Amino acid sequence: MAQWNPWHGCHKISEGCRHCYVYRIDSRHGRDSSQVSLTRDYDLPVRRRRDGRYKIPSGETVYTCFSSDFLLSDADPWRPEAWAMMRRRSDLHFLFITKRIERLAALLPPDWGEGYSHVTLCCTVENQERADYRLPFYLAVPLARRIIVCEPLLGPIDLSPYLSSAIDEVIAGGESGPDARPCHYEWVLDLRRQCVEAGVAFSFKQTGANFYKAGRHYAVPRPLQHAQARRAGIDFSPRGAAPMPGQPSLFG
Repeated sequence: MAQWNPWHGCHKISEGCRHCYVYRIDSRHGRDSSQVSLTRDYDLPVRRRRDGRYKIPSGETVYTCFSSDFLLSDADPWRPEAWAMMRRRSDLHFLFITKRIERLAALLPPDWGEGYSHVTLCCTVENQERADYRLPFYLAVPLARRIIVCEPLLGPIDLSPYLSSAIDEVIAGGESGPDARPCHYEWVLDLRRQCVEAGVAFSFKQTGANFYKAGRHYAVPRPLQHAQARRAGIDFSPRGAAPMPGQPSLFG
């Protein structure tokens, strides 16, 4: 696994951005997250070692632009070269998440075709309003792989109008940080039900810090949020594999 943040900084555009972790981390260092700039790692995918080998070895998954949004308008002058680096490194798997999916169609490279097979573009929907706005754009653009990310999950979401063979996976997770808004297990389970009925893979990524199950509140420490989600044992694969039994959990 590798990380590539070609630019840093972003602008909040929806409820999911309210407690953005990039803003939270930057504030600790007196940095203004709304100032968007190139980073020193801008050309990381094509950098080579002294012996000529790429610094990111072939076969790696590259988590891309996690300190910004790849489709941010501020980055329009830089994005063509970023696409070119992705094209050049077709031996890597690039993955990025966006809240600006409505911009994608106008920003695709000329040779995109049905999508670069080694690029996964995930779309974030944190509530029903954002799902109904973003997902029609998401489904209209040719992509090799689609993942809907319901994180931070801020309320119940009906994804059923959008779940089809065009969607490869749905990921759900609560909000982290000191001001985390509640995530209810019932919302997570209902998303899982929708995915099972549609034959779409489902993953429960993290509980978040402010978690409710059966009316009971759990303040989950950051180091346990991913582990407790895994122990719930509710991930689903449409390939017929039975989910692993749930391990002992904070939530009984």
